[in-house]
Amino acid sequence: AKFVSIPELFKLMDDELLLPHHEEYKLMKDLFTELVIKNNIRTIKNYPIDGVNFRDITTLLKNNNAYRFAIDRMIDFVKDMEVDVIVGPEARGIMFAAPVAYGLNKGYVPVRKPRKLPGEVVSESYDLEYGTDALEIHKDAIKPGDKVVIIDDLMATGGTMGAIVKLVEKLGGEVVKIMCMVDLPELGGKDKYKDYTATITIDESKT
Repeated sequence: AKFVSIPELFKLMDDELLLPHHEEYKLMKDLFTELVIKNNIRTIKNYPIDGVNFRDITTLLKNNNAYRFAIDRMIDFVKDMEVDVIVGPEARGIMFAAPVAYGLNKGYVPVRKPRKLPGEVVSESYDLEYGTDALEIHKDAIKPGDKVVIIDDLMATGGTMGAIVKLVEKLGGEVVKIMCMVDLPELGGKDKYKDYTATITIDESKT
């Protein structure tokens, strides 16, 4: 018997160096993932407007161990899938989608606010929890038939994710996975994307 870190424990499971209890190990991975990430995200009440609880990920980003752990777990979710490109929106989605793309040796495509991309773009408007906005993607960023994983930090009403899905599909891409770190189930966003086999690694309803 010995003490090991959570990443070391996961590696022992993956290398099958422990007695085989695969279903239990999956539950254990999900539990530890939830604990590590949840303990490193803070909630700021009434930001950016009254009544909105803002999940601040900067506390996770500055913790090198928690940040690496979150990225590694996201990579684990899609490493065995057929994927051509990773897509992530500004600003916070970029902080997770880009390193996941690097870890998988895949291309990364940013989705940005209007007038931020220099080339020819396609645009999509969407509703926010507290207003409206629009997103754009380079017209040549996705090729027809590309298999796409979309990564963002948080799923709320699903407005942002809906716009990204439409942008990818306008260019002929196929969304094969949607992945967010935090789900706010009371806002119903996750339920809109069952057809995309959305994987939410953290569920705030369990707080």
